[in-house]
Amino acid sequence: MNYLKFTQYAYLLAGFIFAFDAFQKYQEGDTNKAYISAGFAVVGVFMFFFRRNYSKRFQDQNKKP
Repeated sequence: MNYLKFTQYAYLLAGFIFAFDAFQKYQEGDTNKAYISAGFAVVGVFMFFFRRNYSKRFQDQNKKP
C-alpha cells in the first residue's frame, strides 16, 4: 500500500502537464482543445487533494485503538 502515496503525486504531475498543454493550445488559438486540457488539469489537481485527504483519514483511522 506504500505505492498509493506516490500515485497522488502522479495526479498532481498530470494536472501540471495538462495545464501547460492548455496554455500552449490557448496561445495557438485552439480554444476548444485548450478548455478540454484545462478541465483535465482541474480534475488532476482535485484528485491530488482528494487522494491526500483520503490517505490522511485512512492513516488516522488505523492509529486509533
